[in-house]
Amino acid sequence: MNADQILTEIREANLSYLMLAQSLIRADREQALFRLGISEESAALIALLTPAQMMKIASGNTLLCKFRMDDDLVWSLLTNHGRGAANDTTSRLHASILMAGRHQEAA
Repeated sequence: MNADQILTEIREANLSYLMLAQSLIRADREQALFRLGISEESAALIALLTPAQMMKIASGNTLLCKFRMDDDLVWSLLTNHGRGAANDTTSRLHASILMAGRHQEAA
């Protein structure tokens, strides 16, 4: 993949992310804050973006979204394969609780 292709992929990901974020925020603001890991202020700004503004923001060369799994514990919980369906569900729940706690700390 060359540099131009990477930039195109980043722009497409940004636009998709903004469109998804705006839809989630408009449908259920509290759920969106949790799922997106954003502040109330960011949600308010995203909710009011026009399509032209979203296109302009998305056209940058930096990804707008980021991974919220920034430590080994969460990654381990999410990638714990082959341990059984019940344990997999428990691991994912545990990871969700950890990420939710971090969202509350950031907000």
